Parts: sequence; C-alpha cells; structure tokens
Amino acid sequence: MRSLLAISRFFDFVNVKVTQLVIWLTLLMAIVSAINATYRKVFNDSSNAWLEIQWYLFGAVFLLAGGYTFLKNAHVRVDVINSRLKERTQVIIDLICVLFFLFPACGLIVYLSWPFFMKAYVTGEMSNNTGGLIRWPVKLLIPIGFSLMITAGLSHVIKCVAFLKGMAPNPLRKDKSSDEELLEELKEESGGNNNNNNEK
Repeated sequence: MRSLLAISRFFDFVNVKVTQLVIWLTLLMAIVSAINATYRKVFNDSSNAWLEIQWYLFGAVFLLAGGYTFLKNAHVRVDVINSRLKERTQVIIDLICVLFFLFPACGLIVYLSWPFFMKAYVTGEMSNNTGGLIRWPVKLLIPIGFSLMITAGLSHVIKCVAFLKGMAPNPLRKDKSSDEELLEELKEESGGNNNNNNEK
C-alpha cells in the first residue's frame, strides 16, 4: 500500500505542477484578452491569430486544471443525501463513482480525441480564418486534459482504499481555503469576545 500511496503522491505532484503552469496561462490569457480588446477599440481592427491564441489559452486553462480541481474536491457535487451518510459509506460511494463513471467517461474521451488530434497533426490542419493558427496544439489539449483527470482519479482511488484500510485520512475532506480559515479565526475571536463580555 505504501508504494501505491507513493504513486498517488506522484500523480498529485504532476497535477499540482501542471496547475502552476495554468496559473501563468490564466494571466497570459487575461493580458492577450486585454490587448485584443484595446486593439479592436482603438484601431477598429482585430487579428484572427491573436483571437485564436486567446481561446487556445482558455482551452488550456479549462482542460489542464481539471485534474487538480478533482484533487482538491472542488468539482460541483450534489451531496444532499451523501453528506448525511457515514464517512466510510461516502468514500465507498465515491470509489464506485470514480471506477464506474469517471474512468470510463475520461477513457472514452481520450480514446476518441487522440485520432482527432493525430489527423490534425498529420495533415497540418489550419484554422479556416484568415491568418489563423494551426489546429493540432489545441486538439492535443483534449487527451492531455482528460489523461490528467484519469491520473487524479487513480490517485483518489488509492487514497480511498488506504482510508478504508485505516492507512490514510479521508480524501473527501476539502482543504480549507485561506478565506475559510480567516472566517473560522474571526468566529473564534468573536466567540472569545462574547465569552469575556458575559463574564463581565
């Protein structure tokens, strides 16, 4: 199990590093978007290449960060029923969902998108827009993005099994954001002040 947990940590490391790149891509996307908007307003003109760079970057941000989002349990969930169950039951349900829904869906998308990318790469497919870009880099993002989701899913499965064996913490517990930590600190301070006032 320890070797599997090491693999899990490696998958997490990969997704974290990719997401650190995505952070910079997000900044670059914002800059390109601002340049496009300014150029269009000031010169009443636009560049298809720059517009396509903008949505290429958006595609990269959207697809490459999926694994990290899963890693942090930040995907949208409807836990009306599941949240009322015991932790162990929640983990078992999550494990089943990953094995029978996430893996097949992501695997199918990778399987179908790889020929989609290869055709664009081999033929040197270009944008239909004048001055547009080559298409294969953005199409390559699809299998890469969903492969990262698969690695995040594998990491999650390992953590779930380790938790069920009593060898790891509950992987479904969300990491607290800085805002959440600050809110808790403020609540504690407020509670402490109220107690002091009551004592007086």
